[in-house]
Amino acid sequence: MRLQQSQVSPQKMSVQLLPGEERLVNVEVFTPTRGPLDLYILMDFSNSMADDLDNLKRMGKELAVLVEKLSNDYTIGFGKFVDKVIEPQTDMRPSKLAQPWPNSDPPFSFKNVIKLTTNLDFFNSELQRERISGNLDAPEGGFDAILQAAVCGDRIGWRDNSTHLLVFSTESAFHYEADGANVLSGILPRNDEQCHLDAAGNYTEDINQDYPSIPTLVRLLGKHNIIPIFAVTNHSYTYYKKLQEYFPIAEVGLLQEDSSNILEVMGTAFENIRSKMSIRSEEKPKAFETQFLSTSGSLAQYGNFDFKPGAIGKFQMRLKALRTSDETPVCQMNPDEKAGIMRVKPTTFNAAVSVNATVLCPVCDCEKTPILKAARCNGNGDLVCGKCQCSDGWLGAFCNCSASVSAQAKDQCKGPGMEEPCSGRGDCLECGTCVCHQEQFEGAYCQYDKTQCQRYGGFLCNDRGSCIMGQCACTVGWEGKACECPKSNQTCLDNKGGVCNGRGKCVCGRCECPDSAVEMTATCEPNFQAQLGVCEATRSCVQCQAWKTGEKKEEEECKKCPFKIVMVDELKELLDSCSFRDEDDDCTYHYTVENPTDPTVKDLEVQVLKKKGEFLLWLLPLLLFLLLLLALLLLCCWKYCACCKFVTLHMTEDEYLLRQSLLTSDHLDTPMVRTGPPKGTDVVRWKVTDNVHRGPNHPQALIKPNPKEIIQFPISLRLNRLFSENLSRPESRDAEQLRKEVADNLNEVYKQIPGAQKVQKTSFRMQRNAGKRQDYAIMDTVLSAPRGNYPDIVKLTEKNVQSGNINDLKVVPGYYTVATDREAAGAIEFQEGVESVDVHVPLFVKDEDDDKKQLLVEAMDVPLGIAEIGKRLVNITIIKEHATSVFSFLQPFYTYSRQDGVANIPISREIIEDGRTQVTYRTRDLTAKDKKDYVTVEGDLTYGPGETQKTVPVRLLELGEKDGLLEDKQVKQFVMDLSNPRQGAKLGRYPRTTVTIADQPGERERKVFKSVCHTLSPTTSPGGHLIAPDNPKAKATGPRSIRLNWDPPPGNPMGYKVKYWIYGDPEKDAQVLDVKTPQAELTNLYPYCDYEMRVCGYNAMGDGYNTDVVTCQTLEDVPGEPGRLAFNVISPTVTQVSWGEPAETNGNITAYEVIYTPIDDEQKPVGSAKKVKIDNPKKRMLLIENLQNAQTYQYKVRAKNSVGWGPFRDATINLASQPARPLSIPIIPDIPIVDAEAGDEYDSYLMYSNEVLKSPAGSKTPSVSGDGGYPDCDRITTTYLYISNSIVTLVSLYHPSDARLSPGVPDTPSRLVFSALGPTALKVSWQEPHCEKDILGYCVLYQLLNGGDMKRINVTNPAENSVIIQDLLPNHSYLFKVKAQSQEGWGPEREGVITIESAVDPKSPLSPMPGSPFTLSTPSAPGPLVFTALSPDSLQLSWEKPRKPNGDILGYVVTCEQLHGGGDVRSFQVNGDSAETSLTVPNLTENVPYKFKVQARTTQGFGPEREGIITIESQDGSKTNTTDKAFDMNETQNSQQRLSGMVTRQITKEVVQRSVMGGTTVTKKMFYES
Repeated sequence: MRLQQSQVSPQKMSVQLLPGEERLVNVEVFTPTRGPLDLYILMDFSNSMADDLDNLKRMGKELAVLVEKLSNDYTIGFGKFVDKVIEPQTDMRPSKLAQPWPNSDPPFSFKNVIKLTTNLDFFNSELQRERISGNLDAPEGGFDAILQAAVCGDRIGWRDNSTHLLVFSTESAFHYEADGANVLSGILPRNDEQCHLDAAGNYTEDINQDYPSIPTLVRLLGKHNIIPIFAVTNHSYTYYKKLQEYFPIAEVGLLQEDSSNILEVMGTAFENIRSKMSIRSEEKPKAFETQFLSTSGSLAQYGNFDFKPGAIGKFQMRLKALRTSDETPVCQMNPDEKAGIMRVKPTTFNAAVSVNATVLCPVCDCEKTPILKAARCNGNGDLVCGKCQCSDGWLGAFCNCSASVSAQAKDQCKGPGMEEPCSGRGDCLECGTCVCHQEQFEGAYCQYDKTQCQRYGGFLCNDRGSCIMGQCACTVGWEGKACECPKSNQTCLDNKGGVCNGRGKCVCGRCECPDSAVEMTATCEPNFQAQLGVCEATRSCVQCQAWKTGEKKEEEECKKCPFKIVMVDELKELLDSCSFRDEDDDCTYHYTVENPTDPTVKDLEVQVLKKKGEFLLWLLPLLLFLLLLLALLLLCCWKYCACCKFVTLHMTEDEYLLRQSLLTSDHLDTPMVRTGPPKGTDVVRWKVTDNVHRGPNHPQALIKPNPKEIIQFPISLRLNRLFSENLSRPESRDAEQLRKEVADNLNEVYKQIPGAQKVQKTSFRMQRNAGKRQDYAIMDTVLSAPRGNYPDIVKLTEKNVQSGNINDLKVVPGYYTVATDREAAGAIEFQEGVESVDVHVPLFVKDEDDDKKQLLVEAMDVPLGIAEIGKRLVNITIIKEHATSVFSFLQPFYTYSRQDGVANIPISREIIEDGRTQVTYRTRDLTAKDKKDYVTVEGDLTYGPGETQKTVPVRLLELGEKDGLLEDKQVKQFVMDLSNPRQGAKLGRYPRTTVTIADQPGERERKVFKSVCHTLSPTTSPGGHLIAPDNPKAKATGPRSIRLNWDPPPGNPMGYKVKYWIYGDPEKDAQVLDVKTPQAELTNLYPYCDYEMRVCGYNAMGDGYNTDVVTCQTLEDVPGEPGRLAFNVISPTVTQVSWGEPAETNGNITAYEVIYTPIDDEQKPVGSAKKVKIDNPKKRMLLIENLQNAQTYQYKVRAKNSVGWGPFRDATINLASQPARPLSIPIIPDIPIVDAEAGDEYDSYLMYSNEVLKSPAGSKTPSVSGDGGYPDCDRITTTYLYISNSIVTLVSLYHPSDARLSPGVPDTPSRLVFSALGPTALKVSWQEPHCEKDILGYCVLYQLLNGGDMKRINVTNPAENSVIIQDLLPNHSYLFKVKAQSQEGWGPEREGVITIESAVDPKSPLSPMPGSPFTLSTPSAPGPLVFTALSPDSLQLSWEKPRKPNGDILGYVVTCEQLHGGGDVRSFQVNGDSAETSLTVPNLTENVPYKFKVQARTTQGFGPEREGIITIESQDGSKTNTTDKAFDMNETQNSQQRLSGMVTRQITKEVVQRSVMGGTTVTKKMFYES
C-alpha cells in the first residue's frame, strides 16, 4: 500500500562509486488505474483558428464527459497564444494593434486564461468570452506559451501528484530560437527560462528575449512532468511529427480543418500515453551515466516499458561512474559535476527515487599538505605534489608569467639553438607556451617527436615502452635506452640455478663473463664442447700445475687457469678419464675431471695421479694401424649412408572430398610427415593447381589469360617474432605498427616487379601443426600486379625468404606462399625433431566454378636437407550442391502510379526441394529519391513449405514543391535487389527489378518506357547461324571495369561480339567489342554505373543469336571535390556556407565534412581547426555562429561515400569585410546549425526552418493579416556572396497605403523572397495574401529599374506561389511586382528590387555552377568528346548527353581556344537534348593544338566542363606518324592526328584532374590521350 501512495520504491538511496565502477539498482513503480489528471489546453488564437475556437466553445458537455472518463480526480485549464508583438511577427500600425481583424482582440504573445480548476461550468463560461486575434507571419510563437505554461506552475495550477497533460492546438508551424525572424526584430538575448506572467496572466517579456530552443522545451517539460499532445491540422502535421521525436513521450494528433475532432484526438492520445512509460534521470551529475534495463536484463529505450495501470512494474537502473568526461578525468572535475542528487522517475510521475551519488577520488598524501605561495612557484602559486598550481593572473610551469603583462614575444617559444618558435610544429601562445599541431609532437617547445626514440630490432622502444620526451619510458620489468633489457635475471641462470655460474655479472639479460683460458658458455660455465672435449680443454692447465711443463708452464699463464688440481695416489673410477703424453719426458699422465657435487662450489674437481706412466714405443705402429683401419670403416659407412637416405617426406592423405556449402575457410590444411631420424632441417617446396579436371579442349581451358591483367597475389610469410593476442585485433596499436612496418618493407622489395602496386589487407595469424615455429606470427597480405609477373614474384619472394630478410623485415627462412586466382606455390620447413607439418592450401572457391572441380597439390622438391619425397600428390575435389530454391522477380521492370500510394512488388520462389528458406530484399535510389519519392524498405522474406510468392509493399510519396515547378518531370525510378539467399537457395533470372513511378493515373499507359528486349535463343541454328552463348555472367572488377564470361555455343565460333551500354540508354548507342575467347574485359567505364550487355558468336555465315541482357554495376570510387563554396553572410560572426554535390559522386554520397580554421595573412593557422560531420547528404549547408569577429577563416568541405573520403574543396573569407548584417534575411534553409558557445543540449537537437516557415498551402484562411509592411523602413537588403563569382543584392520595397479594398479583392502578397539561382537567374516567391474569396491566380511583372519593357508572367494555379525567371542581365537592377486576383479583381502589388553583381560573363563556361541549396542540381559533365577531321581547317566535334542531366538539357556552350595562347576565344551555342550532339567548327589553323570545352545547360545553370585537345596536322609530310606529345606547362597529354585525304576520327579517353584557379574559382580539367 505504501508503494501505491508513493508510486516509486525505494524513495532514497546513497551510492559511492570509484571511477569506472557501476552498480545495478532494482526499482518498482506503480501506475494507478485512474490517477489524478491535470489537463491544460493551449490554443492558437491567430485569425485562421476562428472556426476552431467556435467548435471548442460548442463542445462544453462533450469535454466534461471526456475528462470524467479519463480520471475521477481531474482539473482543466485553458491558455491562448499568438506571437511576439513586434515586427515582423506582428503588424505594428496602430489600427492593426487595436484590432488586427474585425471583431478580434489586440495581438498578444501568451495569456493564461483559465487556471486549472475542477469546475467545468466555470471553465465553459469563461471560454465563451474569448475572441480571436491575429499576427503577420505564418509560424506562431507557441514555444513561448509552452515554456511559460511549464515554469509557471503556481499560476497555471499544476498539482504535485497528478499526470500533467498539455494539449497544444494549432494549424501553423512554430518559431524557435535563432530561426531568423528574431534577428530581424533585434531579439538577441536567450530565453531566461523564468516565469514572467503578470496578475492578469499575460506574458510580459515576449519582446525582450528570444523564443526558447527545442532542447530547452524538452528539458523543462521533462523537469515539470508535462506530457505534450500536439493537436494540429494537416498543414503542419509533418513538422510536429518531427518535433515529437525529441520528446521522451509525446503524441501528435491530426485535426480536421475546423478542429471538430479535437476531443477524439485528445482521448486517443491519452490512451497511447497510458500504454507507454519512459524512465529518465534528472539533475544527473556529469560524472555519471545511467541506463535502464528490463527485468530480463535487456536495454530499454524510450517507451519500451509496458507497465499496466493498477499493477506494479519493475525495472533495473545501471548507474556507472565515468572515468573521463570530455577527455577530462572525473577526479579533476568540479565538485558539483562529480557528486549530487539525481532523480530517477517515470516521465508521467512527480515522485522519484532520489539517488545521492558521489565519485570517490583517492587523494595522495601530498595533496593534503600543499605548500602555500611556495618559493619554487615564485610566490605566485601553491606547490602541490611537486607541481605549481598558479594563482589567478599567473601562468607558466613556475607561475612566473603574468597573464596581464602576457608577453607576446615569440622568442619565449624558442629553445636553445632553435630558429623557429615551437620548433615549427606548434602555435606560440602567451608566456612562451607552445601548443603542438599534432599529437605526434610534445615538449615545452614541441621539440620531441614521439616516433623518434631509439629502436631495438626495428621496433620503437622494443615495443616494450612508450616514447616520451625523446626517451623511452619502459613498461614494468624492462629497462635500457630502447627498453631492450629485462630487469629479471631469468635469462642469466645457469644449469645449477645460479646467476652466471657465480663468475660473471648479469647485465641487460646477458652474462658478462671474466676472461678465461677456457671458452665459456652464455652463463659463464666452461664450454668444453667448443674446445674438442673436456680432456683437451683442461690438458695444458693440468700439465702446468702438476709438472710445470707444457704450453702454460710460465707462472703467469698458469695462474689464469679456472680451476685448481688435486694430486692423488689413486684416481676415481669414472667413465671418462684423461691421459696424455708429456712431451718433455715422454711419460704419460692420467687425471679425471668432474663437476662438483656441491652447488655452491663453482670450480671443476680435477684429480691428477701422482705417478706418471712410461710410454711404450712399440705400441705406436700398432696404434697407427688400428686408427687407419677405423678411419676406413667410418668412410665406408658414411658413403653407404649418403647413397641410401633413410629420411623420406610424404603426404598423409590421397584425396579430399569437400562440399562447398560446408566450407568454413577458403584454405585447407593438409599434413605432410617425415619418416626416419628427424634430425636436421628439411625445406619442401610445393604447388597447387586449380581445375585440373578440365581437359585441354574444355571451353574455359581454351581461354588464355591476359598477362597484363592486374590481379591480386595473396602472399604469406612467417615473421621472426612471436604471435601475440594484440596482433589478432586489427585496431590494436601493435597490429597497426607492425602492419605499417610490413607494408613499408614489402613495398620496397616488390617495387622491382613492373606494374606492382602497394600491398594491402595485411593481417596476422597463427598456424597449428607448424613445428617449433607455430608460435610465430604469420603475415597474410595481398599484392596487386600484372598476371604475367607470377614467376618473378615467386622467385623474388623465395630469394628474400632464404636470406631471412624482406628488406629490413626479419622473416623465418623456409616458409612462404604466393598465390593467384588459379595456382599457388610455397614452401614449408621441418625443423630438427619435427615429424609433421601442415601445408596451408588455397582452394580458389569462385562463383563460376564447375559443379565438381578438382585441385592437385604436389610436393615438388627439397632444396635444403637430405630427405627424399615419397608420396607427393594430393587430390582435392569440391562439389557444389544444387539449389533447393530459386528466388527471382517476375519481371525486370514495373510501373506504379504515384497516386496508388504503394507499389506491391512480387517476389517468386521456384521450389526444387521443398522446405523453409529465406532471402533478403532492399531498395536503392536511381532518379527517385528516398523520403522524397518513396520510402526505402529492406528486410528478410521467409518462405514456408509450399510457398511460392510473397509481395513487398513500398510506400510512394506525393510530389514535392520543387518537382511541381518543372513542366516535363524527370522519370522517377528506383531499384529493388535480392541478396543473401539462405537454406540452400540461390538467385534466379531477375535478382533486380526497376520500379518506375508514374505521376498521373494514366501515365502508365501513355508513357513509353525504355525496356530491354530479350532475344530468344533457338535450340537449333537455321541457315548455319550460331545459337546464343550460354550462361553469360558479369562481375565488376573495379570502379571502371567489368569482366564478362560465357559458355561458348556449339559450332566452333570464329569470335564473339560483346555489346555494352549504360543502363537507360538505347541499345543502338552500345559499344561493340570483338574478342576471340569466351570472356571479355570491359574497361574505361564510369564508376558506380549500371551497364547492360549482351554477347553473340559469329562465324562465316555472320553474327549469331544474342544472349539475354546481362546487367552489372561497376564498383564505387571515392567522390570528387564538392561543388564550389558559397557564403550567405548574415553578420560579421555568423555565416551560412553551402556547396554543390560533387560532379563525380562515384557512388552514393553518405556524408560531408566541413573544417573551418582561423588563419593569418600568410594562410597559416592561428587556432585549432573545427570539424563538423553532416551525416545527411541532402543537407549541403551549414550555419556557423559565434565566429571570431574580423578573423579570416579557411573553409574546407569534402564528400564521402562507401569507399571513403574524397578531396577537399576550400575557400577563404573574412566576414567583417563583407556587407553589414541585413535588416531582413531570407528564410534560413533546411540546414544544421553549429554554435561554438552553445551548451550540450545543441548536440542532438537540430530543427530546420525552411520546413517550419512555409505558409500552409491551400489554407482558406492563412495566418497572415494586413499587407505585411514595414512602416519604419522602405528598403530591406540581403546579400549573398559567391566567392569569385557573383554577389546578389536583394531589395524589398514597401509603399504604405490606407486605402480600403473592396470586399473580396485580395490584399497585397505579404512577403517577397528572392532566391539566387546563378548570375542570370532568380526564383521569386511570395506568401498568399488574405482574401475573403478564393484566389484565382497571380501576376508577376518585372523590368529594368532604369526603364525598359515590362515583362509579365501569369500564374494560373493559385497553389503555386513562386516563379523562376531566366536570362536576367548581371550587374543590373530589376523592379519586380507581384499581385493576386480573385473574382472581384486584382489586388494591390507588392514590389521588390534585386541587383545581381557579377564579375563573370554569364555566357562564359566559367559561369558559376550554383552551389546553393536554393536551386536544383545542375547537370553533370557531357560524355567524352569525339573529333572528326573534315578538312585541314575544320572538324566536327561530337559528345554524349550528360549521365546525370538533373533536368531538361536546354543546350550546350562550346568554347575553342589555342592551347598555347594567341587568337580569340570562340564560343558556340548549341541547342537540343539529343543523346549525341555534334558541332562543325570552321576556320581552324593547321598544326596548332586547340583546346575545346563543352558545358551542358539547364534551367538551373551550367554544369561542369568536359575538355579535349586536338591538332589537325598538315599534309606536307612534315609529320608522318601519330605522336603523343606532353606539354610541360599544362601537363596535358595531347593526341595529335594527321589528315591524309580521308575523314579520320579520334575518340578521347579521359583522365580527370582538378586544379584551383583564381582564389577559390575551381575549373575542372579533363586530359585525354588517343
